Amino acid sequence: MLLTDTHAHIYSEEFADDRDAMMQRAFESGVKRIFVPSIGSSYTDKMYAMEAQYPESVFLMMGLHPTYVKENFEAELQHVEHELSRRKFAAIGEIGIDLYWDKSTLDIQKIAFRRQIQWAKQYKLPINIHCREAFDEIFEILEEEKSRELWGIFHCFAGDYQQALQAISLNMKLGIGGVVTFKNGKIDQFLNQIDISNIVLETDAPYLAPVPFRGKRNESSYISNVVAKLSEIYGLPAGDIAHITTENSKAVFGI
Repeated sequence: MLLTDTHAHIYSEEFADDRDAMMQRAFESGVKRIFVPSIGSSYTDKMYAMEAQYPESVFLMMGLHPTYVKENFEAELQHVEHELSRRKFAAIGEIGIDLYWDKSTLDIQKIAFRRQIQWAKQYKLPINIHCREAFDEIFEILEEEKSRELWGIFHCFAGDYQQALQAISLNMKLGIGGVVTFKNGKIDQFLNQIDISNIVLETDAPYLAPVPFRGKRNESSYISNVVAKLSEIYGLPAGDIAHITTENSKAVFGI
């Protein structure tokens, strides 16, 4: 069973003690493709090290995470632009708006999000969207920027049915991870109304571990728990879920 984790922070400090063992557990569980989002310049070298160690399995994104949009955001964006100009990436991400941690940076978060969307169009790359308590703000910019040249993944989708349909109408797949296994996650209540062609798998490791690991460190191998839940929701064998969602990820990333 070939599985694709479309969003995992495998360079995180939380894997410092067992990173190689964690990667081996992922491979043994069938996860052969791991897409790695950027959050800020301080992690770039760590991302490149993971790619160098696992060149057949690790695919990198480049972008500035909304919670890293601070006073120095212009310098951080210059770093993103420089990296995009000098090498190939799978996507621009993770980018977006986060109003959970800091509402005071909304204006500059919008600037950073829009500029990175425009780079995605320029480089013909998908985007990977981080949205927390900011659906209206995200959709406003996506609607203004929408075109055939803009597509990607709504990472860790946790909206309602109408928001899911709106995201899909804007050429976005829904990134589904551990939240779908939570009793209060809510997306499991309508996901079977969303065609599975619009779904990709993710973990967001080390965050948002699925049941029965909820509250503990997440890792890519736990994606099998997400597959099991989707198999139940869609009434499809786990192998079909794995195959369809991997093909969906290839449609997004082109690899």
